[in-house]
Amino acid sequence: MDTNKPCPPIVDFSRSPFLVLWELTRACALACQHCRAKAMRQRNPEELSEIECTKLLEDLKAFGRPLLVLTGGDPIQRPDAFNIIQEACHQGFTVAMTPSATPSVTRDVIAKLKDSGLTRLAISIDGPDAETHDAFRRVAGSFTWSKSILNWAREFGLPIQINTTMCRHNLECFASIAEFVEHEQAVLWSVFFLVTVGRARPELQITADQAEALLRRMAQLTVTAPFDVKSTAAPQFRRILIEQFTNIEESTNKLTAPCKSKCDSGSSVGQAVMSKLNPKLHLGSLRSYQSVNDGKGLLFISHTGDVQPSGFLPISAGNIREESVVSIYRDNVLFKSLRDPSLLKGKCGSCRYRVVCGGSRARAYGESGDYLNQDNLCSFQDLKSNPRR
Repeated sequence: MDTNKPCPPIVDFSRSPFLVLWELTRACALACQHCRAKAMRQRNPEELSEIECTKLLEDLKAFGRPLLVLTGGDPIQRPDAFNIIQEACHQGFTVAMTPSATPSVTRDVIAKLKDSGLTRLAISIDGPDAETHDAFRRVAGSFTWSKSILNWAREFGLPIQINTTMCRHNLECFASIAEFVEHEQAVLWSVFFLVTVGRARPELQITADQAEALLRRMAQLTVTAPFDVKSTAAPQFRRILIEQFTNIEESTNKLTAPCKSKCDSGSSVGQAVMSKLNPKLHLGSLRSYQSVNDGKGLLFISHTGDVQPSGFLPISAGNIREESVVSIYRDNVLFKSLRDPSLLKGKCGSCRYRVVCGGSRARAYGESGDYLNQDNLCSFQDLKSNPRR
């Protein structure tokens, strides 16, 4: 590893998010078991208008043009989705989209998405075969249509991301899904860890030990796989990467040293530790930023303009029809508390990795109603760190 390689610039998550997830609509033809949005068949008449969407894009530029992901529901259910993509690209944003795998997404639609300026297409695959995937999505034919979309994306040179929600339904399919991701030539596999919100029921959840084992298998894929790997709603992946691929004593000393300043809730410390990871690991942009978490480097905007820390943490901090999205992210007490690791409770609050991890705030909220509580899907118990509360 080149230890002289310069560190990427530190992103101040107290001022700007790294990622903006924008729910264009909640309309969707699928009925997925874990849908956080409880998607519906029809569009909501209270959705943001195209004029309001353009104004929102102008406001988001104050953040320095973070990565923009258009989601839903099924964003293709908005006829003006292509216009929104074109306007976002015109204003300098990098835009990705997560459409649902239904007959609404045709070969012509994929071609039009590419022509509109889309830079990545994310498709959900929750099983390596139709039986497993379709049972989870609760619509027959979803898997077959997903494969057609992936084929068309490759045909038009549109980079592919595959999203998978790991739960009891597909726990034993991890290796075969990874093989599918490689076969489909995806550039990134984003592995979601279930959050019990929306339709997701607690009985779908895996155990903390099972989650730990999956994350360690993901860490090994960052060495061997030809695609990048990231976790969603499991920021403890960073702890595992640090444990496996850095000098753990040196990293721990940095993480537990007293902060010299109040800048960005320890972002410089997290950046310094993550920069020790071998640049050859297939982590995409992961090493370039400290722990992106709900409300901390991550911002969610609903189809009606509500601003939330994430789609999985359904607490509104305000609405863009009444207040600037910039002031909500920077100044609202909800967002500010989520960016302060000293407020974390339970084992998350006493963990040496709270700056680079912090646990899933959405899962804590979904399980206990307190977004500052500990993340029970993490099995790590820090016995050497000094408890803060």
